[in-house]
Amino acid sequence: MEWWPVYLLLGAVVGFFAGLLGIGGGLIMVPVLTFVFSAQNFPPDRILHLALGTTMAAIIFTSASSLRTHHAHDAVNWQVVKTITPGIIVGTLAGATLVSTLSSDFLSIIFVVFIYYAATQMLLKITPKPSRKLPGTAGMFGAGSIIGAISSFVAIGGGLLTVPFLSICNVRLQHAIGTAAAVGFPIAVAGAIGYIANGMAQSQPLPAYSLGYVYLPALGWVVLASTLTAPLGAKTTHVMQTATLRKIFVVLLYLLGTKMLVGLL
Repeated sequence: MEWWPVYLLLGAVVGFFAGLLGIGGGLIMVPVLTFVFSAQNFPPDRILHLALGTTMAAIIFTSASSLRTHHAHDAVNWQVVKTITPGIIVGTLAGATLVSTLSSDFLSIIFVVFIYYAATQMLLKITPKPSRKLPGTAGMFGAGSIIGAISSFVAIGGGLLTVPFLSICNVRLQHAIGTAAAVGFPIAVAGAIGYIANGMAQSQPLPAYSLGYVYLPALGWVVLASTLTAPLGAKTTHVMQTATLRKIFVVLLYLLGTKMLVGLL
């Protein structure tokens, strides 16, 4: 219980930036939870697994809120959601299962590479040019499987991957963002189920109050705080310039990624 202020603060920051920039909190939550779980003396070779699983469970709540907002603005292409979701579920479950077999150090390397990629993409505002149409059922299943697998490896809602994919396929940016928010929900649900099931199948003891690889005290406090601050971030978007805050967020990502990298070395 003595760690609850840390989890509340983390949830507040994650919720604010999620509302402000329309991004999930995984890129912040995973490294911070890794540091906190390490300070709590959790099993070293399961720390990152617990951080990833807890983050995926938290994204269920943030993605549900984002989904409702985008649906209210008629910005969700439900036909795309319908065709890509089977691949999303298969890929996410497969990714979560594979993660359970990998070491924390190897997972940390994957996460650091991705966090640098995401920060650079945001810094340079890289946007792909439309070059093709949406693929058929098989193509959507394949794309969903890849997006789901990568998302489960780094505990994100998939927006950083889904939006570029849909943009390349000539989906309007507004609809690409709204549809990605909707796709984030099955990613989070399947990812959380995968991390819970694979964590429960491990023979190594996990911390008390863990449900598989989901640490419930952290989940509860983070969700509580992020739910309160996400609307504040959304309102801030409409009353001030977000360019400076976006740069602060990018710098934060680079710092967190670098700290994880230094810890590996």
